[in-house]
Amino acid sequence: MTQSAQQMFDLHRETLNQAVGAISRRDFWTPYPESMRKYPEDAVKAAPSKFESLLNQPFTLNRIGSTQQVGGEVSPYGFELGITYDQPNPGELIAAMQVAMRDWRDAGAEARVGVCLEILSRLNTMSPEIAQAVMHTSGQGPLMAFQAGGPHAQDRGLEAVAHAWQAMAQIPATTKWVKPQGKHEPIVMDKRFHIVPRGISLVVACSTFPTWNTYPGLFASLATGNPVIVKPHPGAILPVAITTRVAQQVLEEAGFDPCLVSLAPDTVDAPLTKTLALDPAVKLIDFTGSNAFGDWLIENATQAQVFAEKAGVNTVIIDSVENLKAVTANLAFSLSLYSGQMCTTPQAIYVPKNGIETADGPLSFDDVAAALAKAVQAFLSDNDRACTVLGALQSRETQARIDACRDLGDIALDSESRTHAHFPDARIHTPLILKVDAAQKTTYSEERFGPISFVIATENTAHSIELAREVIREKGAITLGGYTTDEAVAEQFEALAMDVAAPLSLNLDGGIFVNQSAAFSDFHATGGNPAANASLCNQAFVASRFVVVQSRRHGQPN
Repeated sequence: MTQSAQQMFDLHRETLNQAVGAISRRDFWTPYPESMRKYPEDAVKAAPSKFESLLNQPFTLNRIGSTQQVGGEVSPYGFELGITYDQPNPGELIAAMQVAMRDWRDAGAEARVGVCLEILSRLNTMSPEIAQAVMHTSGQGPLMAFQAGGPHAQDRGLEAVAHAWQAMAQIPATTKWVKPQGKHEPIVMDKRFHIVPRGISLVVACSTFPTWNTYPGLFASLATGNPVIVKPHPGAILPVAITTRVAQQVLEEAGFDPCLVSLAPDTVDAPLTKTLALDPAVKLIDFTGSNAFGDWLIENATQAQVFAEKAGVNTVIIDSVENLKAVTANLAFSLSLYSGQMCTTPQAIYVPKNGIETADGPLSFDDVAAALAKAVQAFLSDNDRACTVLGALQSRETQARIDACRDLGDIALDSESRTHAHFPDARIHTPLILKVDAAQKTTYSEERFGPISFVIATENTAHSIELAREVIREKGAITLGGYTTDEAVAEQFEALAMDVAAPLSLNLDGGIFVNQSAAFSDFHATGGNPAANASLCNQAFVASRFVVVQSRRHGQPN
């Protein structure tokens, strides 16, 4: 271990210890505050100008071999970023990484974890600046871009490091193995145990959450000794490039080759992911994105272990409620947040066609759908607040999808465009809510990415549960919500959650929402249904990124 890496580990040891404790207890804890008021005022005020200083010029990173310039990001808020990035030659990059991996492996767990913790610490201080990059590539609103792009993403990275440390710490470096032999001398063996990385790690980032979905795989692989190629989405390169630059700076300061974390940007017209994914040296792949490409990676990149978060049909079942106004207000926020462009946003909302019971008496199916539509309208009635919560649609395809879905059911609430006070060309659209019959299964059982949801008329709650079971088993889900005043039905929801391996949120009507996931406590996805084959984050997500190689020789008794 280098002296600098040891100093980094010692500096952040207490944070590591607290993180390990938090993942064991699963309670609330974070070292990275989510309130912008906790960050230096000067840094917050300077963030927009720092972002602007990066525009319309090359972004500099450690250069490896021959490169070409790529770029083309356009802010969903209506302007071109004009930034270009070095695209390395894949073969030259992988060859350099394989050489660098030896020193990184031999440095040991403390050195690697120390470097990862220092990277995260520096990223945290840059959260206001990173938020600008996330906002103007993903389309997230400013507050969400700060929280999800900054401290919440860093939480997830730290969570992965804590799991990695816990897994590696269980392996002793050496041991003396003594087997008694009765009257004879005992057999003594001196054994060594080496933590050996799998190989090159490829992290395929997504456009909607370029840091939150990237950091778990990035830090899980790096902490366990694997060099990481980060392949950003062509529309959201900048947040990942900033992350890569910080990682390279820390690696170099700690005495390691900065190429251990490298950026491999590409374009829509000339994609690079398949070339990288099929390289024999790539042994780990983290992917967030479409079912089609996630399935392609699993089926074709057979030399690698693929951790894939794909699409699903997130579900809410309404059986009965105490306070419909509180419930619909909660769901209105979930449907509106970031224009439904979250992997956790509800899409299928099952309601009995004969209605539900409330504390104020029975309500019909149409009453429930109308109440939900009214809650969304009320929540988004203030345009400034609406634009902040909705953010902008990351891609034009999502905008076209809204138009294409209008004919799929009866419109309970139509989607409308909004004009942002500061970005008049921003793609901002409110939720589309459609009423459909349970028989229209092909309509609501496909993921419709964006602010599109279906209120589905079922025969009764038992029918709702059965339909949800069928759809989630076939298509997967990352979130499952349920509303009931009957404890027996609540137990049925719990059983459903276990049957389909989808985490359940029950009777949420306050300040917690089904599409939120808290690091160190919530397991994001389970890995148990088609929406994702891994969970962010647990031991299984990390421990399989290294192997243990032992050596043994005859020894002498102490």
